[in-house]
Amino acid sequence: MKHVNIAILGAGNIAREHVKRFDDRDDVTVVALCDVSEDIVAAFIEKNFADARTKLAGFTDPARMYAQAAPDAVAILTPHTLHLDHAVQALDAGCHVLMEKPMVTSADQAYQLAEKVEQSGKVFTIGYNTSCRPRFIYLRELIRKQSFGRLHQLCGWLTQNWLELTLDTWRQKPELSGGGMAYDSGAHLLNSVCWTVESPVAEVHALIDNRGAPVDINASINIRFENGVFAALAICGDCTGTSSHLTYAFADGRVDIDGWDGQWIKVFKDRDEVKNPPLPKVSGQGSPNDNFIDAVRGLAEPLTNPQNGIIHSELMDAIYESAQTGRPAQPKPR
Repeated sequence: MKHVNIAILGAGNIAREHVKRFDDRDDVTVVALCDVSEDIVAAFIEKNFADARTKLAGFTDPARMYAQAAPDAVAILTPHTLHLDHAVQALDAGCHVLMEKPMVTSADQAYQLAEKVEQSGKVFTIGYNTSCRPRFIYLRELIRKQSFGRLHQLCGWLTQNWLELTLDTWRQKPELSGGGMAYDSGAHLLNSVCWTVESPVAEVHALIDNRGAPVDINASINIRFENGVFAALAICGDCTGTSSHLTYAFADGRVDIDGWDGQWIKVFKDRDEVKNPPLPKVSGQGSPNDNFIDAVRGLAEPLTNPQNGIIHSELMDAIYESAQTGRPAQPKPR
C-alpha cells in the first residue's frame, strides 16, 4: 500500500495531536472523523481542517463512517472502556487499527481483542509514547543483549497535575475511564517498564490514594516480573510539577531515561558515562503514528501489539486487586 486513508474515531483533545502527526506525512490522508454529536464533529473539522485540500467527511455513527468513507485504517481515540467494542467494529470493517492507550481495561478484554486481531490479519498497534522512541529502542536492545550484564531492577516516577486537569471530564468517571491516573497518564510509564523488561508480571503489591476523587490519583507500585526483575514505581496525579524518570540498574551499568516520552537518556557502563550512545534511526518523529503507518504500508514491523496490551492489562488488574485487598496480587493469565 502506497498511501493510507485513515479515519479518526473520537474528537477529544488528543485527536489534535494525532491529526498533526498524520499531517506531517505525505503518505497518509485523514478522510473521516466521527464523534457522538454533529456539533463536536463540525467544530473539530472547522478548527483543524479549514484549509484542507479535500473536504473531510463527518459522522456520528462509526458504522456509517466505515461504510461510506471506506478508510484503510482508523485511529481510535475514545474513552478507555469503549475501546474493545470500537476495535472489534473497526476490525470487522476491514480497518487496520491504531488504538490510543490503554488498549482495553481488563485482562479478559485484552485476550479477547488479541484473538480478534489475530483472526483479522490487520495491523494493530497501541499509542504508547515511548515504544517508538530511539532511546527506548536502544535501551531494550541493551537489556536483550545483556550488554551491561543482567538487568536486576528499576525504579521511577511520574508526576502530573492530573487531578485538577481532568476534573469534570470522562477521565474521572470509572464507567468510561476504567481507572484513574495509573490507567491514563500512568499507562505511559508502566508500558515503558513492561515494554523494555519483556516479561509477564509475576506479583504486584500496590497502594492507592484517590485523594477524594472517584478514581485513583496517587499510586505506589512494586512489581516482580517472571524473569526476576524488580520494579518500584510512584505515580502521583496530585502534583503541580510535571516530571518523569526511570533508572535501570544492571550488573555492570545503569541507564537513566525519561519514562514519559523518551526525550533524554544517560547511560553508564560501570561508573563511566557513555557519551553519545548509538541510537537507532526511526521513521519521522518516532511517534506511534509513524510506526503504525509504516507497518500498514509494509515498511516496518509494528513496535507494539496486543501482547503489550495483555501484559499492561494484567498488571493493572493486579494493581487494583492488591490495592483493594492490601495483599500482593498475581495476574491471572489464560
